[in-house]
Amino acid sequence: MQSFRQKLAAFMYGRYGTDQLNNGLLVLYVLLLIANMLLPNIVWGIFMSLCLVYTLFRMFSRNIPARRRENEKFLKFWHPLKTELVLLKDRCRDIRTARYRRCKHCRAIIKLPKKRGKHTVVCPRCKQRFSVRILF
Repeated sequence: MQSFRQKLAAFMYGRYGTDQLNNGLLVLYVLLLIANMLLPNIVWGIFMSLCLVYTLFRMFSRNIPARRRENEKFLKFWHPLKTELVLLKDRCRDIRTARYRRCKHCRAIIKLPKKRGKHTVVCPRCKQRFSVRILF
């Protein structure tokens, strides 16, 4: 078993390996696999194959700077999307106890208690006062 590990380590030496883009491509592959099981279509199969081939290509590539640039582009797209998804999850979780509003000055998101009416709020980031109206 040790010789297999050494051979695998020697094979992967100098290759890129995995990163966040590869993980995203594998998640996309699984989603396409599920879609293909529910609604069989040749298009799903083609996209699945492309995802898997591109993931393996990136993993075994020796052009590390190019793969890092691809991952940086992916992260520039993914990070804001992930932030919005986490905020949406928090809003759904706290729907009975809190409301979320953006600061009018610095655009920070502020969690407020669920009290109906008009309130004056101080932003924790920029310390500016502004009024917020909570309807329900």
